[in-house]
Amino acid sequence: MSRWSPNRQTRRATPPRIAFNRLARRALEAVFWMLLLLAAGIGGPGALEGLPKLADLVTPSGVLEAQASTKWEAPAQVVFQPLTHVAPTPVVKLAAAAPLPAPQPVKPVVSTPKAKLPLIALVIDDMGGDIVQNRRAIALPKEVSLSFLPYPEDTPRLARSAREAGHQILVHVPMEAPRDRDGSLKNALRRDLPVEENLRRLDEALSRVEGYAGINNHEGSVFTADRHALVPVAEALYGRGMFFLDSRTTPLSQVVAVSRAFGVPSADRDIFLDDDQASPAVAHQLKELERVAREQGVAIAIGHPHAATLDLVTRWCAELKGYRLIKASDAIRLKTELDVGVEMASK
Repeated sequence: MSRWSPNRQTRRATPPRIAFNRLARRALEAVFWMLLLLAAGIGGPGALEGLPKLADLVTPSGVLEAQASTKWEAPAQVVFQPLTHVAPTPVVKLAAAAPLPAPQPVKPVVSTPKAKLPLIALVIDDMGGDIVQNRRAIALPKEVSLSFLPYPEDTPRLARSAREAGHQILVHVPMEAPRDRDGSLKNALRRDLPVEENLRRLDEALSRVEGYAGINNHEGSVFTADRHALVPVAEALYGRGMFFLDSRTTPLSQVVAVSRAFGVPSADRDIFLDDDQASPAVAHQLKELERVAREQGVAIAIGHPHAATLDLVTRWCAELKGYRLIKASDAIRLKTELDVGVEMASK
């Protein structure tokens, strides 16, 4: 059996004109794609809108139609408008600010306190003897403090009357003096006595006067100069809540120092009114009392129930202007504040 074989066909030669047209078309296609890529790179997506027209131009039929198209017209000339001149923003110059006034010193607000009147405490001691003069003393303004000797017969009754009249009451306690070396000063506190005896005498003196607030010494220039003798007295007064006004019968007195050391309010007197009982002398001492009060702010004077003294003191109290009378305890507190520079609580 014979093998079957397909018939071989003889290839025909391509005419030269057809070959040229093929080459031209391929060249135009290459140019088309080059132009397309170039347009896309330069014009972006908007360049693709003219793609159909470009395709017509690069195809053979397109070439022929382009040759037979109407006369070419130049595109309309694009007129560029000149930029509008924009006036520059004017530079606003700020006016120079007025210089600030120089700072003025701040004046502290100080409340002007009302002028305080000088203060005076007046104590009449040696009370309890002469009833007539005692009653005159009790008739003085109640701010005048009265100090009673413990042993006169009428002391309890007169002290009670004075207290009812509003006076502050002191006990005028006898204490050892040079003239008392023979013991003539009745029941005086003495350095040569046992402590227990001095305290007994102090208790007895206090028991004779009703409603006392403190004591001052009667005589006592020897006893008050002895610190050791004063210590038991100061302890006893502290236990009773009393004050100790130093009559200051000696410049060597230790009353204030010892008393304050034991917590007992204490101060000394500034003026004796009637060492000299003559009226001119007493009047002079009242003027001296005013001077001391003006200088110190507070002053304490001691007088006695003598007729001349009471005459002048009664008139002086009635005519007193520019000063204020206070109780002995208040004066002691204020003098202590001046001495130690610490304000004390008032009762």
